[in-house]
Amino acid sequence: MKYTRLTKQQLEELHQEFINFLATQSITGEEWKNLKEEKPEVAEEEIDVFSDLVWEGVLTKVNYLENISAQQMHLFQLSEKEMKLISVKVMNPEIDLTTTVGFNWFKKNWQSDFVDYLTASKAYTEDKNLDKFKLIQQGAVITQGELYQWFDKVIG
Repeated sequence: MKYTRLTKQQLEELHQEFINFLATQSITGEEWKNLKEEKPEVAEEEIDVFSDLVWEGVLTKVNYLENISAQQMHLFQLSEKEMKLISVKVMNPEIDLTTTVGFNWFKKNWQSDFVDYLTASKAYTEDKNLDKFKLIQQGAVITQGELYQWFDKVIG
């Protein structure tokens, strides 16, 4: 398995897609039921293959990721050839960017001496989607990129 298995909830939400996936494998509903009971390891492998296919599809389309912690924001733009990063660090220990109060402070004080910025870019390894997936495993979430685009305009 290349990525991680979808959760039970994710699989339930993709129920129809999973049925279609099984159909492409020529597995009927009845055969799937039997597989789960008689050969659970084969059923697990099918779920893993489906999970990887879903992740591949999602990761191929991802253009922005954000990883926001109490004192830092890591905003990624995932272009065709490289990953671009805008890193924001708040040097005021009383501010927590993950709270509404902390983020509002930041919006008012983003140009102050208490805020540092860093930009960087990095080429992908030979597996672009795995690079993106590793960022998600480290806590990044998929976004539409509004924050990245705003910073790119004001500090770029």
